[in-house]
Amino acid sequence: MEEIVFIVKESEEGGFEAKALDVSIFTEGETIYELKNNIKEAVNLHYDDAVKRIARLHFVKEEVFAV
Repeated sequence: MEEIVFIVKESEEGGFEAKALDVSIFTEGETIYELKNNIKEAVNLHYDDAVKRIARLHFVKEEVFAV
């Protein structure tokens, strides 16, 4: 089973953005639930086959502060 790794971060406009590492797939969603559904849809649109795939989500949180 093929695995697709997505980097997920919070969007500046609100919600979440997900970008695949090795494949040209990008999507977004207002909630995690919506993001997961959009990832499923984007992967199915990107590949035109019946191969089952796993999406692995890596959540990145950036924080900036003065020192």
